[in-house]
Amino acid sequence: MLVGTQHPGNIGSAARALKTMGLARLVLVAPQRFPHADAQALAAGADDVLAASSRVETLAEAVADCHLVLGCTARSRRVPLEELPPRAAAARARDAALAGGEVALVFGRERTGLENDELQLCHAAVHIPANPDYSSLNLAAAVQVLAYELRLALLEQDAPASAGGHGQAGHPDPPASHAQMEGLFEQLAQTLDDIDFHKGRAPDSAMRKLRRLFLRGGLDEREVRLLRGILADAQRMARLAGGRR
Repeated sequence: MLVGTQHPGNIGSAARALKTMGLARLVLVAPQRFPHADAQALAAGADDVLAASSRVETLAEAVADCHLVLGCTARSRRVPLEELPPRAAAARARDAALAGGEVALVFGRERTGLENDELQLCHAAVHIPANPDYSSLNLAAAVQVLAYELRLALLEQDAPASAGGHGQAGHPDPPASHAQMEGLFEQLAQTLDDIDFHKGRAPDSAMRKLRRLFLRGGLDEREVRLLRGILADAQRMARLAGGRR
């Protein structure tokens, strides 16, 4: 996924980078200029990837059905995220995909990268260990690095054996989608307010830590339903307690 891409040529170059590694799915989030002749020219034969690309207006919409979201960023942010090198990120993406989950690799704007609120939607950050004295990496080059690592991970994996290894005993339920996790976080935030957990303190810090905790856990759909049931009971008890007062 490319977020807020400013130069259409980078979209075409990214499409070419994907196709050379056997990948074909490209999602564009609020590109500044697309369609554009520069995108077609720099795709250099990957016109089919461009033609099949989808376009949405927000990253939240783009990742709503995803089970693993990895945000590629070169900047240190205040958002506390697990940081992965490209090879480890590719292995995690491969394993999640083979387990039946939707996976997104997210790349930000050429100049400013991903915003903090966009990084909040990611399970982990991916950092390419470039030369610290000259770490300016072109967007399409970053896409090429991650696409290459993902291809290596897939080539190293015996897909049928791996799929069998992830059988029902390991994953009795599908992993929770991004939209399901966001529903859990919304209900959790409301429940904390209902039980006066914050006691006048700003809730943002606690919710950031709780988001990281649950995202790191890799919840499946049944676990999310269980947690939301617990929260619903807590909300009901809070209403009853408020009524008695």
